[in-house]
Amino acid sequence: MTPSLSSLSVFLGLGLAVPHAYGVLNPAGFSAFLRRFPRSVPLGFILMMTGTIWFTRNLSEESISDFEPYKPILYAVFIAVGLGTCIYVRDFLAARGASVLMLLLAKTMLDSARWSESPWSLVIKLWAYAWVIAGIWFTISPWRMRDLVHWATASVSRTRAHSAVRLAFGLFVLFLGLKAF
Repeated sequence: MTPSLSSLSVFLGLGLAVPHAYGVLNPAGFSAFLRRFPRSVPLGFILMMTGTIWFTRNLSEESISDFEPYKPILYAVFIAVGLGTCIYVRDFLAARGASVLMLLLAKTMLDSARWSESPWSLVIKLWAYAWVIAGIWFTISPWRMRDLVHWATASVSRTRAHSAVRLAFGLFVLFLGLKAF
């Protein structure tokens, strides 16, 4: 079931604003967390398994009759790939898991915004497509996430500035969810 664009925008706005509010208030601590994130195995395991479960749930909701007899096999294969990644591809596991979740969340964002009458839904659609591009890019080259994080957190002022921009965008999306959708 696809959430309403309003509730999804509130969720996304809060999900973006809350951590970046911390980044504005404590840029050194936020920077330290972000620098450890791409190589974090525990967070990577959580993100990758969340992505695997979410993907198999999406697969279960598909009603393409041509694939119906193969669904049990596909479930097993995709769960094995998710677990196998957690066991055998631990390098940049969190970056890979975040990439999978970016792609899945972008699908949800586009599904929710598809039939919206509001011209503001374009904000959500463009954000979703940016996540698709980032998700694909970080999936095939996860070290780029590490490099981007290190660039964005090179100094306290840069961390605070990036966090402030993301906080403002998160509050804007929250406002859209509460008032425009």
